[in-house]
Amino acid sequence: MKIESVDFFYLSMPEILDIGDGSQDAALVRVRAGGWEGWGECEAAPLPTIAAYVCPMSHSACKPVKASVEGMNLNEPGDIEKISRKVHENSFDLLQADHTLSGIDIALWDLLGKYLNEPVYKLLGYKKAYSKIPYASQLFGDTPEQTYQKALQSKQSGYRAVKFGWGPIGRGTAAMDEAHFKAAREGLGSDRYLMIDIGTCWVEDVTAARERLKVLKEINAYWLEEPFANMALDAYSQLAKSEPRVPLAAGEGCNNFVQAAAMISHAGLQFVQIDTGRVGGITAAKRVADLAAKKGVTYVNHTFTSHLALSASLQPYVGLKEDIICEYPVEPKQLALDITTGHIALNKSGEVAVPEKPGLGVDINVKALKPYLVETDIFIKGKRVYSTPDL
Repeated sequence: MKIESVDFFYLSMPEILDIGDGSQDAALVRVRAGGWEGWGECEAAPLPTIAAYVCPMSHSACKPVKASVEGMNLNEPGDIEKISRKVHENSFDLLQADHTLSGIDIALWDLLGKYLNEPVYKLLGYKKAYSKIPYASQLFGDTPEQTYQKALQSKQSGYRAVKFGWGPIGRGTAAMDEAHFKAAREGLGSDRYLMIDIGTCWVEDVTAARERLKVLKEINAYWLEEPFANMALDAYSQLAKSEPRVPLAAGEGCNNFVQAAAMISHAGLQFVQIDTGRVGGITAAKRVADLAAKKGVTYVNHTFTSHLALSASLQPYVGLKEDIICEYPVEPKQLALDITTGHIALNKSGEVAVPEKPGLGVDINVKALKPYLVETDIFIKGKRVYSTPDL
């Protein structure tokens, strides 16, 4: 087969709120080859992601992603790796390229799995898929009382693990944060995993992070996530050595394998969190999972949007038995829910299992997506280089 077409779809909720919720819009990718069709999702702003696919060449190392994809062979896993390498060779000065490649790469694996009649994880070399313990990923409440109620609701819903992040945390005093942390633990109870996500709010301020370590230890936080900006290696390393010790998690901001490898090797992380929709797709994510296993760092997916993205994020590490935690979006906007006709539900054990179907094992709900389409045209020197494709 040869790749015949790559189509991008800009989807959006009617109103975009100024909150830490990436499920309010989406950049979906459809790839067609040999009568087959695969779908992927980019975790990035849709318009610049599309632009990176169709923009004019700036110079030899800044070509549009399109130049490295269409017309390429797609018959075996090695073909997808060749496409990934070609994009990096041709577009390494185009900083949006990895985000654009991510959705394409996911769609390529989905298509190839359907063509070969195998789940993606088997094409990646895993013989068995292990179920994961999902953590209910959600925002902190505006007040400690709201945080408590959200934690209590998650407990009553049967979740064995919960992560709270963003919201007011890190933007006020240490005492204010402490109230939220304790409220979360009180609502959740002592017998469940509780993760805390700072959303990079402290940038590189190690002192601010150290001020919260004591209470994080008291509430038995399973990890402290993203206290600093992505690639703030020195700050992460300092905090990792600070007392009391609290395990650190980060990596969702990595948009290529090299960044993720640096975080694994130099940031003192115990958990590396990778978003297939950012890091370069399933191809890059599997490389990260392999390196993390070699270095003794636990791999965790990052997923806050659709169940298409959730399935894609599970494939790179679903064959790792000891890496048991999985991010599971519990507060997505309706757009994210409508992307697929079905959803990856918790099983009787309260765990998540990857679909045992060809490709990513999820079906796109084309009819439901049409109301979310943002009709878009891109013109260069009067010539239309992109127009919203037909769904």
